[in-house]
Amino acid sequence: MCGELTRGKGAMRIKRFAIAMFLMFLAAGCQDDADIASYNLSKSADNFEIDRRIVFYNGITDTYMLTIEGRCSIEDQENQLEVTCKLGSDSFKKHFLGLSDNVTYFAEQLDTADVSVFHHRITFKPRQIVPDVDLRNSPGEMIQDRPENK
Repeated sequence: MCGELTRGKGAMRIKRFAIAMFLMFLAAGCQDDADIASYNLSKSADNFEIDRRIVFYNGITDTYMLTIEGRCSIEDQENQLEVTCKLGSDSFKKHFLGLSDNVTYFAEQLDTADVSVFHHRITFKPRQIVPDVDLRNSPGEMIQDRPENK
């Protein structure tokens, strides 16, 4: 009896998964090519694959305040812009820039990029699923907690 229940639950999960995948592909099929290309370009930029120039502009004085160029990802938080740039294989810088009614920005893609207009881009990063764990503890605390020291 338990085997039958287990098989029934597995079959139900497979059906749910198949229905979810069908709906996802159906929804993706209704999008315009421009929407898919835009999504894939944003995904590429967030993966530091596209060179950008981000310029901060003062609308009152008509002057450029700051320019950031490089492989940068942008996150607009309404009153602040977070710009993360990749400088090397494991080297990054993050900038926080305040926005106001007279300070705005624009981001320019410096080079063309090849992206699909037929398929959404999905990026899997195993390190995100199983993260690196940093243990921060003083050596004295670690020695005191050992069973042989009690």
